[in-house]
Amino acid sequence: MTQKRNIVVKIGSALLANQDMLTPRYGFLQRLLEDVANLRAEGNDVILCSSGSVALGLRIIGETPESAGISDKQAAAACGMPLLLNAYKQVGHEFGFEIAQVLLTLGDFEDHRRFLNTRNTVHRLLEANVIPIVNENDTITTEEIRVGDNDRLAAKVAQMVGATDFIILTGVDGLYDRNPDDPEAKFIPEVTEVAPYMAATKGKSTLGTGGMETKLQAANMAQEAGVTTWIAQGEVDRPLSTVLDGSRRATKVLPHPNPLSGWDSWIANRLQMAGSLVVAEAVADALAEGKRPIRRADIISMDGDFTRGDVLHIYDSKGIERARGLSDFTSEELRVLTHNPDTEAEQLLGYKTRGEIVRSNNLVMLETRHLLWDAPGVINEL
Repeated sequence: MTQKRNIVVKIGSALLANQDMLTPRYGFLQRLLEDVANLRAEGNDVILCSSGSVALGLRIIGETPESAGISDKQAAAACGMPLLLNAYKQVGHEFGFEIAQVLLTLGDFEDHRRFLNTRNTVHRLLEANVIPIVNENDTITTEEIRVGDNDRLAAKVAQMVGATDFIILTGVDGLYDRNPDDPEAKFIPEVTEVAPYMAATKGKSTLGTGGMETKLQAANMAQEAGVTTWIAQGEVDRPLSTVLDGSRRATKVLPHPNPLSGWDSWIANRLQMAGSLVVAEAVADALAEGKRPIRRADIISMDGDFTRGDVLHIYDSKGIERARGLSDFTSEELRVLTHNPDTEAEQLLGYKTRGEIVRSNNLVMLETRHLLWDAPGVINEL
């Protein structure tokens, strides 16, 4: 490999923790970090997005993956994180490199300033020749604020750092057109569009929170940012370099030939829905035809409690998601504006404003290459 690569690797819990004993799998870590050391020696940057802290901590608090609730998992994460980092540190020192822990929550990705601050931290660690090990901060997160799976967290990291390659190490050798347990299942070596394969991706592992469905969602987010995604079996020698040099089987998800800009990619690739708007179909068509803002007169209904700067999902009257954009108002302010359409915005809100709900330069139209989100079940009519 002559061209320098910026590689983000996602490692699932089942690879890192023994399923019966819930202890670190040092043999796997040895193979993984030896390969990381070789890639780094060739001049490549490597960032690890690691699951495993919850799985490793369950035994300490006397729980199992099946019995643990959210508070149990938070406590298990607190117990398991030192074990996970110690395992990485012990093995990493064998190959002469240092590691650093980067714990993130949903807000670190959804708030743009925190997103940039996190990116700066990761880049500084790479400059210092330190390997960042990124994980969701499971100790403090709840169902309402958590990312939800480390596949999409890792995809956001890949987007954040401008990765060239995003490798998802898992328990199977890639994507199949149906459940791989089916004897007639066919392996998919290369994917341009992930949407046709979503129906075949249900199910998850015992220790993990995401199955192949979240991996394809993550791959879609990465390809929008121009990143090549690889889905591969992790239980092999040289688990990373054998994927990158093509010497073993893996599913390759191709990057889009015209990736979004960093700003548009941040707007379009969400982890949770802060809120949504419904506009008339004619308005949605007009948005697609040219740059124009969304105004209060355009809005049929809205959903969610959001703040200024949150990204809203924009649906047409048929319930089809058409765009995502940055809100200039809180949900409370927007309700005031839409319920008083004949009163000047400045008079209603007490400050000077153009009254545009989503400005044109903060609006990203969704194309067929995006995975669309279903509209909320209950819409608050205005």
